[in-house]
Amino acid sequence: MMIYGYARVSTAGQDLKEQVGELVESGVEQANIFSEKFTGTTTERPQFNSLLSHVKSHDTIVVTKLDRFARNTREALDAIQPLLDQDITIKVLNLGTIENTSMGRMILRTLLSVAEMERDMIVERTQAGKAYAKKHKVNYREGRPKRRITPKYQAIYDNLKHDSVRVTAKKFEVSVSTVARIKKQIESD
Repeated sequence: MMIYGYARVSTAGQDLKEQVGELVESGVEQANIFSEKFTGTTTERPQFNSLLSHVKSHDTIVVTKLDRFARNTREALDAIQPLLDQDITIKVLNLGTIENTSMGRMILRTLLSVAEMERDMIVERTQAGKAYAKKHKVNYREGRPKRRITPKYQAIYDNLKHDSVRVTAKKFEVSVSTVARIKKQIESD
């Protein structure tokens, strides 16, 4: 019987250290922790799939929170139910142990429904905040803020008068797409 851990954050800017630390503190060996920076909105997560290929009957999977499996009830049930059917125990550090019993399955469905409702409420609040900002803030604009044209960016643009985008990108050690975006922004302003 092996104990595996799974840690996931949704964006590259987030850090896995806290989750991995909690898993190690709970008794999972570092070598048995599968971690990734990958959105929960898709079930095609490489490390999660790798974990599923390692786990066997009577093993345990430990996660810090239930929503590390998936973002909604249906996806989580689709991922967890086959594990329970193989007599794999799911240990959720902030909730407890979920086993393949009628009580365990009921608790799982209830908790996943609450987690999905929480996620939906976050989306609703975000949309309401955006709507309020659009209505009350004259200069409100969604998305990434417009790039500020620094002297370096101006130099990149000026260099395009004698060099190609690719040569300019290499010369200034930036990506080709960055050069293209700078060019487009300056020419559209």
